[in-house]
Amino acid sequence: MISPNMVQAVVAAEDNNYMKHFGIDFEAIQKAAELNKKSKVLRGASTISQQTAKNVFLWPDRSWVRKGLEVYFTELIEIFWGKERIMEVYLNVIEMGEGIYGVEEAAQTYFHKPASNLNPHEAAILAAILPNPRKWSPVHPTNYLLRKQQRIIRAMNRIDRVEFGN
Repeated sequence: MISPNMVQAVVAAEDNNYMKHFGIDFEAIQKAAELNKKSKVLRGASTISQQTAKNVFLWPDRSWVRKGLEVYFTELIEIFWGKERIMEVYLNVIEMGEGIYGVEEAAQTYFHKPASNLNPHEAAILAAILPNPRKWSPVHPTNYLLRKQQRIIRAMNRIDRVEFGN
């Protein structure tokens, strides 16, 4: 079992509208497109469902073919798996460091505890490394990562609580 804190942290960090969309967040895509016109740093708008589809069924490159297949698989998993199963798979396959896959392995490696016992601060720092888990470490966080952790904690408290029917 994975701590509800971890679920809340990844939703706060990666996909605020996770429980409200059906795999594709068109509002987030529009916002990212507008921001990308003004910025040199490209911002993505992939949902947790899309990231799960990519990680489980597809290859990592950025091509229109892969993106099209990602949309197809995203819709399928939304229909057949549902939000709770998508989140479970996402948290069990996501890369959390060099050779570290899944939140359970990350919790054991970084905090020497099971994922079910992650507190909000530990969950938030793990969520903070997700865009680049090979670059950042929750054990030796940079000031940037610590600021990001604090933003995630604030977002965790601001967004709706993610609840599944356990």
